[in-house]
Amino acid sequence: MNTLEEAKTAVVEEFSLFDEWLDKYEYLIELGKNLEVFPVELKTDDRLIKGCQSRVWLDVKAEDGKLFFRADSDAIITKGIISLLIQVYNGRTAAEILGDDFSFVEEIGLRENLSPTRANGLNSMIETIRKEAEKNV
Repeated sequence: MNTLEEAKTAVVEEFSLFDEWLDKYEYLIELGKNLEVFPVELKTDDRLIKGCQSRVWLDVKAEDGKLFFRADSDAIITKGIISLLIQVYNGRTAAEILGDDFSFVEEIGLRENLSPTRANGLNSMIETIRKEAEKNV
């Protein structure tokens, strides 16, 4: 498994391949399509991320000191955004997650190219991932 910095750099490099944000949105949609199937029985209110306009479920398991995430959303762009976060933070320790500033989100221009409601959802996803890490320190 690559390091957290390598994972973030890979995302920045992947997004730099696209000149237009329309292409970046399409890439996000593809990322969302690649999420593992999220079991229906896990789509419970306690797994819903608060603050997202669309529904986003996040399931977290701690194993051997690392956090493993699964997620789903009922909106395609949002599903891509949570998929992107999982791609970077899945299998990391709580300390790694808490020590990170999530700056790659700014580097790729994601927040500034989202609608205000989606940007709020992104913030909620990041905060939820951080809170899950805090529970597992």
